Amino acid sequence: MTTVLTPASPLTAADRCDRCGAQAYLRVVLTSGGELLFCAHHGRKFEPELKKIASEIQDETGRLDATPANAPAEER
Repeated sequence: MTTVLTPASPLTAADRCDRCGAQAYLRVVLTSGGELLFCAHHGRKFEPELKKIASEIQDETGRLDATPANAPAEER
């Protein structure tokens, strides 16, 4: 997914997908105002439509690959 990094605060475990309620990893800022939150699955599923209506997309799905077991030592 093409992203635009914004100065928005990082998503937390309390941020939930607007579609299914799972943890959100994408924040979509709409050109019409407001925002939507999506889990990685629904972010990928709706990507083509989201790109049409988004002014910015904050994509934190890369965090799904970073676990304490495989994170660089300086991040543990």
